[in-house]
Amino acid sequence: GSGYGAAILSRLCRKVYGIERIQPLANRARETLESLGYDNVEVKCGDGFEGWQEKAPFDVIILGAAPTEIPEQLKHQLADGGRLIAPIGDLQQQLVILEKSGTTFNESTGTPVRFVPMKSGKVSTEERTK
Repeated sequence: GSGYGAAILSRLCRKVYGIERIQPLANRARETLESLGYDNVEVKCGDGFEGWQEKAPFDVIILGAAPTEIPEQLKHQLADGGRLIAPIGDLQQQLVILEKSGTTFNESTGTPVRFVPMKSGKVSTEERTK
């Protein structure tokens, strides 16, 4: 939403791509990051479950919200040797690290975590007014 995570990651990575599904939040993040001089971050409004195919493959994908399972499209947007780090689950969530090696995916679980649920699809009018 605010772009804070993208700003932190921009200091550790050459390029950061962020996806926010609520247009006003995507606009705010983009404007804030640009005004603060973060020139290696791109933000788009979209569905995080779909990823950003045009910019793939990615060395790392980090989810800031919890899906109930790792979205297939994101797995296939990883570069060979890439990692996806995500909180997975509903009420009981685990941090999951998925590593891609060729056409194989190796998954390991980490510590229990608590993130907001990851949502997909069109943003409701109710969500737009929050």
